[in-house]
Amino acid sequence: MTEIQDQKWPIPKSVNEIENYMKQRAGLGISFDLGVRKLKILKKDVHIYYVNGLCDTRFIIQLIEELVDINDHEKLSTDLFKIIYNRLVNQSVEQVKTLDKVVDQVLSGLIAVVMEGQNIALVVDVRSYPGRAPQEPDTEKVVRGARDGFVENIIINTGLTRRRIRDGRLRFEMLKVGRRSKTDVALGYLEDVADADLLNILRKELKAIDVDGIPMADKTIEEFIVKQGWNPFPIVRYTERADVAVAHILEGHVIIYCDTSPSVIITPTTYFHHVQHAEEFRESPASGTFVRWTRFLGVLTSIFLLPLWMLFVLEPSMLPEKLSFIGPNEQTNIPVVVQLILADFGIEFLRMAAIHTPTPLSTAMGLIAAVLIGQITIDVGLFVPEVILYVAVAGIGTFTTPSYELGVANKISRMTLLLLVAAFHTPGFVIGSTLLFLFLVHMRALNTPYLWPFLPFEPKGFLQIVFRRAIPGSFLRPSIVHPRNRFRQPPKG
Repeated sequence: MTEIQDQKWPIPKSVNEIENYMKQRAGLGISFDLGVRKLKILKKDVHIYYVNGLCDTRFIIQLIEELVDINDHEKLSTDLFKIIYNRLVNQSVEQVKTLDKVVDQVLSGLIAVVMEGQNIALVVDVRSYPGRAPQEPDTEKVVRGARDGFVENIIINTGLTRRRIRDGRLRFEMLKVGRRSKTDVALGYLEDVADADLLNILRKELKAIDVDGIPMADKTIEEFIVKQGWNPFPIVRYTERADVAVAHILEGHVIIYCDTSPSVIITPTTYFHHVQHAEEFRESPASGTFVRWTRFLGVLTSIFLLPLWMLFVLEPSMLPEKLSFIGPNEQTNIPVVVQLILADFGIEFLRMAAIHTPTPLSTAMGLIAAVLIGQITIDVGLFVPEVILYVAVAGIGTFTTPSYELGVANKISRMTLLLLVAAFHTPGFVIGSTLLFLFLVHMRALNTPYLWPFLPFEPKGFLQIVFRRAIPGSFLRPSIVHPRNRFRQPPKG
């Protein structure tokens, strides 16, 4: 059986041999969803192989009707292959010469037509994958903007992209990843804009993936490409919004589409790509800049608020006299650092519970957590009120981070700083913050500096990060993606 799977067998001229191969290789006769329709055309056997659930039944019925409806003129011909090929002219038809390719295409949802006396099979695309209709992603909602988002069907996802970029230079390179899953993975980019070196790196990494399957889809692809290890900070960005993906393609990024996944991978990305949101670009530059600054403040709060407050609790002499009220006014038997860690984990418990709780019950769960648990822990003396306050504010800052992966990484950084402050006080905070900064400086995402345009500093790029610039004033694509064509629109004058 291993020998059959590893070799590439040419298509024999006997349909019975092909049927035996399909029985051994694909489980024909055992798997209920794999079927064959046997026809007799011009006194020769014709077999059609298909998989129920992945094909559009209407197209198969129409195709069979076309094949059996041979006219008198065609009956005089002896070239069965030519007759069938001409009758399939209105379909997407590919000629295949190996049995393993036939099996791969049939199991991908296409149908294969094999004929007695011919060593070529005709593969017809009649795929109709099960799935949901495009809808707005729950994690990337906007007040203004499109409500369609990516789904688990790669064909629909590339179609949503094509709808927004009707340029002949838009490319979707298809590859198959996984020895058993043979999952469709596509690279989407603009041929005259995307960096050729980045494309070569991504092609090489994707082709080098040697694994039986990728059930976790794009996440597995990411782990093979960037080799992140134990680094919690996201090196690539995910999005489920078609408009966000298209905006990055136009900038010169390369998008990785993976079948069965409703999100796509944006490459390359920096830290600041993860803190931008589509809503900023759906509002005026002034409003967008205000929203962006507010989000930046939320991100900083999610990292540094709790360690700073803990530092002031341990060393109140560092506070000015007017801010001396900061710190717990009550004493408990539990150390403040333990309270902060327990409360922080409590917020994480609530987040996990909200994900796995049915929507009608999630509101009731939130009320129970806020009113009962929060108040009772204060009444019994487990937590002081200030701990609940600052942990809640830091948690809100985490939720304002557009990237879920970055939000989790910031939470890990916050808890690490909290432990360093508890152990070493001021030196712990200073050294911990410095190490975090140096770690981010030395990070590279697919040969891209992670803190660009802050380090290495690029004034124009940095201003576009700080201020939401109007589209008519954005003439150049970001230099960090090394675009072949830097101009997004002709510069004035």
